[in-house]
Amino acid sequence: MTSNQLVPRPAAASQSTMTELMMPNMANNLGNVFGGVILSLIDRAAVVAAVRHAQSACVTVSIDRVEFREPIHLGELVIAKANVDYVGRSSLDVGVRVEAENLVTGERRHTNSCYLTFVAIDSEGHPIPVPKVMPESEQEKEWYEHAKERRRRRDENLGSKRR
Repeated sequence: MTSNQLVPRPAAASQSTMTELMMPNMANNLGNVFGGVILSLIDRAAVVAAVRHAQSACVTVSIDRVEFREPIHLGELVIAKANVDYVGRSSLDVGVRVEAENLVTGERRHTNSCYLTFVAIDSEGHPIPVPKVMPESEQEKEWYEHAKERRRRRDENLGSKRR
């Protein structure tokens, strides 16, 4: 079956939100949360969105540039929100926004955003086609267009490196 024969799915159907309380075992020597802890949460939230969309196993292929805008502190709740923004034949581009919440005051800060690419695979580890994504809201349409442009630039860069 090709991806053209698969029924497109709404972007909202695959959204994922994961939260985790930052505990002492997650701290670096400055008392802030390790970047690796945040990267793990990002990857886990993103794979849930990818698997929901593809309805099959998915593996991480790449994580685009990640900038840690500000530290996350112990005791804060970290919220990772993931959305499938764009789909190729067997790959899915997922955007993730990370926020830290002070549970006492309720204040939330945007601490990170990044984009990941996944590939849907079968039980033998071979790529399989996935349904296209249907952005419906204005925000989803904007994410779709940005993801489409990121993919175009990424493919352009890969092509120039292969020469």
